[in-house]
Amino acid sequence: MGEANFVKTICGYCGTGCGLVLEVKDNRIMKIRGDKEAPVNKGQTCVKGAFAYEYVHSNNRLSNPLIRKAGILVESTWDEAYQFIADKLSGIRDTWGSNAISMFACARTTNESNYITQKFMRTVIGSNNIDGCNRT
Repeated sequence: MGEANFVKTICGYCGTGCGLVLEVKDNRIMKIRGDKEAPVNKGQTCVKGAFAYEYVHSNNRLSNPLIRKAGILVESTWDEAYQFIADKLSGIRDTWGSNAISMFACARTTNESNYITQKFMRTVIGSNNIDGCNRT
């Protein structure tokens, strides 16, 4: 067994941007603590930031996209999955118009993710139908 390494990173659970320090040993996250030098959280973390890291190494995680074919989820390539999504969205837009498509953005994602969501909807889809849980 190797020695533990300490890796500074930013938490990805919400858009706050808390600093974390990961204890990594043999390429596995062993423990997480808040980064006391991070100006956003000064070492504090929520329960997810501190303890919800087991999923990273879960055997149940998908490693390839799935597409439903004849009622059965079938593993596909990323290129095939992206093409499937593009074809479906284009078909809806072409048949029903751009306002038939909406997207829900999430307050628990990064600002960059929300920015690209609205940019995609407005420039590619041609719709302003964007909503999110952060407007309440």
